[in-house]
Amino acid sequence: MSSNFKEKDNKIKKIMFLFFFILFLLIILLISIFDTMKDYRRLPSLETSKKELAVRGDIVSSDNFKISTSKKIYKASIDTRHLDENKKELFIRLFSIYSNIPYKKIEKKLEDALKNSPGNLVLSYNIDSKTAKNLKELGFKLRRLNVFKSRKVPGGKILRGLSISESGEKRVYSYDTTLTPVVGYIRKYETKNDKTRVKGIKGLEKKYDKLLNNSKDGILSGNRDVLSYISFNRNSTIKQRIDGANIVLNIPLKLQKNNEMILDIYKKKLEAKEIIVSVMESKTGKILSLASSNRFNPEKIYQKDIPSLNVNAIEYQFEPGSVIKPIAIALVLDKKRIKKNELLFAYNTKGKANKKGEFPRGRYKLGRFTIKDDHRFTKHYLTLDDILIFSSNIGTLQFAQRLSGPEFFEGMKRFGFTRETGIDLPYEKKGDMPKVWQFAANDKKNEDNVYKATVSYGQGMTATFMQVLKAYSTFNNNGIAVTPRIVSYFEIDGNKYKEDKIKDERIITEKTAKEIKRLLIKTVDKGTGREAQIPGLEIGGKTGTAQIARGGKYLKEYISSFFGFVNDGENSYTIGVTVIDPVSTGKHWYYHYASWSAVPVFKEIINNLVRLNYLTPKNDIISNKK
Repeated sequence: MSSNFKEKDNKIKKIMFLFFFILFLLIILLISIFDTMKDYRRLPSLETSKKELAVRGDIVSSDNFKISTSKKIYKASIDTRHLDENKKELFIRLFSIYSNIPYKKIEKKLEDALKNSPGNLVLSYNIDSKTAKNLKELGFKLRRLNVFKSRKVPGGKILRGLSISESGEKRVYSYDTTLTPVVGYIRKYETKNDKTRVKGIKGLEKKYDKLLNNSKDGILSGNRDVLSYISFNRNSTIKQRIDGANIVLNIPLKLQKNNEMILDIYKKKLEAKEIIVSVMESKTGKILSLASSNRFNPEKIYQKDIPSLNVNAIEYQFEPGSVIKPIAIALVLDKKRIKKNELLFAYNTKGKANKKGEFPRGRYKLGRFTIKDDHRFTKHYLTLDDILIFSSNIGTLQFAQRLSGPEFFEGMKRFGFTRETGIDLPYEKKGDMPKVWQFAANDKKNEDNVYKATVSYGQGMTATFMQVLKAYSTFNNNGIAVTPRIVSYFEIDGNKYKEDKIKDERIITEKTAKEIKRLLIKTVDKGTGREAQIPGLEIGGKTGTAQIARGGKYLKEYISSFFGFVNDGENSYTIGVTVIDPVSTGKHWYYHYASWSAVPVFKEIINNLVRLNYLTPKNDIISNKK
């Protein structure tokens, strides 16, 4: 009995011991699993997300060419600790072939990294999308070739190969210097998440920077499959990227490039510092071309390019000279203070006539100043036509004195001087003009005013090229000035938008505008603009040659301009040409006169408009006499 009891007791003890032993092992196993999960295991998340970088919008010509566009750039990187030392040369050679980066450059980067700081190494930040795609394929091939090896980490092993990821954007100017400096340039900057972005610094890139950069990155999120790809289902998130707005211009690429080619030829011929040209629709203000002979490549700006970065059509202020005379005379005509068939004394009676019957140049005393005319007249009294056609300073200033100081000041301001034109470019200058009290100094005494005199023929004031162009549009648009516009519309997420139109402004009466237009046409037919004539087109304009003032003194440097218009009965354009400092010495000393510099360029621009079908000469417009 007792032996059976002992035997039974021993069995129970063994069972209990085995039970507690197994329990002990289970506890150890559970603790081990818990500790591993807590301290070492880093299981990949079942959910993943990926951002798709959005880029800056494009600047597009009216004929649908991308003047400026942004492209994604990618970075290629590896973890040098995973690169098999025995297959290092194979990696360098293959990566060099696929990336088009020199072998030696990659080799040096890799050697330096292995020697100084093994770990993550960026091989390039500037890989285009096509190369990035090829390098991703190379990454898979390298894994199959065991170029990269696994490394032990707490909790297991990891393998890192060639990584290709978005690093930002690059601004591309497909046509090099075309439309510069108007298109402007950009500057790169790094975001908080190490992405390369760009912002506009000058020109259209600056003016529309917020719109161009108004972008939203795309997001893809969902469950990860065994190959780490995103598996899409109803719970996935898909937000497509929205790039910045596209800016579509009124300027066609072909016309712009052809005009720039003309300026390049004439800059060399005239040895000028710069030539500026613009073509604008007289009735709408659309700028079809705004060209400079001084251009640069926005992707590669050098020290020598710095003087060319400004848009001198709106930023360079100069004394415009005789191109102001039609404007001053228009103000007097508008107040009805010029009589029909009126004659003004030319002040040219001192001295005898030459063999051609031409009297000495007129000399007009105005206080301590003497105003002179360049043209010799065959008579002592001048008509309104004579004064404008042959650009008489003396005749113009006499008319200007018929306006009071406030009338003259407000009239010039109404024409746009000392005001911004409203063109869609940044950093526009306003020019300068004497104050109203200076114009009114002698009003009560009924004496001549020197400020009215000098400003009436374009001295003693400054203006910009674009201000003069806008002022001349009134003569070809029945007295109404239009606002110059470079941009036609914006394209945002496939939708088109236009800026609110700035209301056109009546400057002078239709009758006055038509009279000045007649005089400008006659100036091309018989006066200083004769070389601009083209059969079958109605062309009018006025020359202006002014000395450059610096430091309170006039230099022996000149600015020559020709502003006017051309019509074919259907199309109507206002055109301006300004030549800054053409050669004025040696055998071509006469090039500083507008009739020898600005007028030939003006004619070439019109010929270009004809060649590209913007103008069609008509048989019924035989000459400018009509």
